[in-house]
Amino acid sequence: MAASSMNPSSLVGSWSHSHEEDAEGIQVFRPVDYDLPPSRGRETFTLRPDGIATAGSPGPDDRGITTGDGVWQLQGDVLHIRCPGWTARYEVISVTRRRLDLRPVHQA
Repeated sequence: MAASSMNPSSLVGSWSHSHEEDAEGIQVFRPVDYDLPPSRGRETFTLRPDGIATAGSPGPDDRGITTGDGVWQLQGDVLHIRCPGWTARYEVISVTRRRLDLRPVHQA
């Protein structure tokens, strides 16, 4: 689904960064139950229907570390995620049940 016709509920779920599929500035995320190849850790985030978000990253011993609860919202085609110690803004390029394509939006 293209971002221009996207319903925010299509973003709800737990997503894991599939860095192997990144190309041309687009970051690819897959559902956490997707069979990804082994990695020394992956960035993850969960977007709940009530606007609550959590984010995860690899820890110093490669086990994941999860943030406390934060918030997320979609404004136009830009996804805003704010969690303790982690903030991100992404342009949503496309989303399906099995793939989320995002372009990081860098703040000036």
